[in-house]
Amino acid sequence: MLYKRTHMCGELRISDVDKAVVLNGWVAKARSLGSLVFVDLRDKTGITQITFNEDVADEILDKAKSLRSEYCIGVKGVVKERSSKNANIPTGDIEVFADDLIIYSAAETPPIYIKDDDNVDEALRLKYRYLDLRKPKMQNNLNVRHRIVKCIRDYFDENGFMEVETPILIKPTPEGARDYIVPSRVHNGEFYALPQSPQMFKQILMVSGSDRYMQIAKCFRDEDLRADRQPEFTQIDLEMSFAGVDDVIEVQEGFIKRVMKEIKGVDIETPLPRLTYDEAMERYGSDKPDTRFDIELIKLNDFFKDCSFEVFTNALKDGGDVRGICVPGGAAEFSRKKIDKITEEVKHYGAKGLIYVKSDDNGISSSIGKFFTDDELQALIEHCGGSKGDIVFIVSGTSKVTYDSLGFLRRRVAKELGLLDDNKFNFLWVVDFPMFEEDEEGRLKAMHHPFTQPKLDQLDKLDNDILGLKANAYDIVLNGVELGGGSVRIHDQELQKRMFKALGLSDEECQEKFGFLIEAFKYGAPPHAGLAYGLDRLVMLLLGENSIREVIAFPKNAAAECPLCEAPAPADPEALEELGIAVK
Repeated sequence: MLYKRTHMCGELRISDVDKAVVLNGWVAKARSLGSLVFVDLRDKTGITQITFNEDVADEILDKAKSLRSEYCIGVKGVVKERSSKNANIPTGDIEVFADDLIIYSAAETPPIYIKDDDNVDEALRLKYRYLDLRKPKMQNNLNVRHRIVKCIRDYFDENGFMEVETPILIKPTPEGARDYIVPSRVHNGEFYALPQSPQMFKQILMVSGSDRYMQIAKCFRDEDLRADRQPEFTQIDLEMSFAGVDDVIEVQEGFIKRVMKEIKGVDIETPLPRLTYDEAMERYGSDKPDTRFDIELIKLNDFFKDCSFEVFTNALKDGGDVRGICVPGGAAEFSRKKIDKITEEVKHYGAKGLIYVKSDDNGISSSIGKFFTDDELQALIEHCGGSKGDIVFIVSGTSKVTYDSLGFLRRRVAKELGLLDDNKFNFLWVVDFPMFEEDEEGRLKAMHHPFTQPKLDQLDKLDNDILGLKANAYDIVLNGVELGGGSVRIHDQELQKRMFKALGLSDEECQEKFGFLIEAFKYGAPPHAGLAYGLDRLVMLLLGENSIREVIAFPKNAAAECPLCEAPAPADPEALEELGIAVK
């Protein structure tokens, strides 16, 4: 038997008094006072208090007394005004006096509490995710994600984009991370890969004449996990024909403005700021800078070029840099113990140490005080824009080391000082990325991917300054997190061959890895450009969460396992034999 509900549990208000209603949901709390039973009934919209008293049949009252947390029930009754109102919930002005009750299913004592502040271990939350998702916060997170996806589809449909699904079983392609491999039973000994992105297929769609494409696309990468990474994640994937950098950015800024207004009620001013890659690195030490606070990197090469401190002079002789940050009001905040802690943290970014100079009521103190006079150290603080009460942190080494170390440190100290305002949304574009970079072995690789168009007025650098060649590539950043990235694509066959050659790829390798795309380009490829957002990251940031696991219904844990369904698991030996696979 099923009661057909008339309202959701979070909908009833004082205007509904005297209405006969039917509610379905779960028991959040039950309190029996003999001839009086109070039940907090919960569904995804909220809670309504249900009251059973001696006016109901004895069997109904006895059944109400048997209710426990998480029983799934249905009730019929009449809405009444509460004598003792609860201002903490939207339905707190009313209660429902029940006259009938059905228990759809009983529940054992839950292994986790169904409340937002339970502080339960994440492993338990993921194992019992179906209980965890009953929490108001998690229901809200899923609802906000739904609303964002609806906004995405509405906005891009209104702007001429067509949603097209691309394959999940594809040929392995080099995208920068390890592929998940799927064996083929029909073609024994051969394998599919799960897509790291729909990159080549969306470019094929441009060749096909689709003009403007979008997709809420599932992507898969076999890489080490962290708070904003999952082995499977969702991408807002976009591509536009006959478009350049400004065309893509204009459309995307319209989307950002729309989603921020609809979801957060915030008006974002456009056009968004743009920083070149070089400027972002020089000022913030990061290609995804957090601009909610004003601490920036300061290059100190000229200041220290003639000093006697060999750590600095040796770094400069080796072609490196000396850079610092000035932290306003940091002298009192950063004790020697805290400085020692963050010194160990910056070592993870290649720094051999962290120098500090602080000015407070006790005068000047510094970890390099024996190499410089107080006047010299005071001059340094002033050179960095500081004054009494401030602290300067300095790192020396290669440009990469100083950028990475101080890029991390500026956000670290900002967090310590409470400068990271979750209610502030600083979007910006980082443009003009390098076309190429070197890996740890000194081999050349594409910073984005080999289909990225280089700056066409810089092609001479392919022969004499290849690392100086810039790309028509762009990332959109929010509060220090890369939300998405894209580029203008190469559509000219000869230029594409030059890029492949620069990367050391032979004709055979190009054909093996990208053959079907190269073949398609022979038949009239339009100029095209695109971008992809991380949907999970976008939802995470708009909700103020610290992990994308909080906005994915059934995520994997840090070990890439699903505690709920216990994946991955061993395969059936017969299935492996049929596939021609032996596990060693």
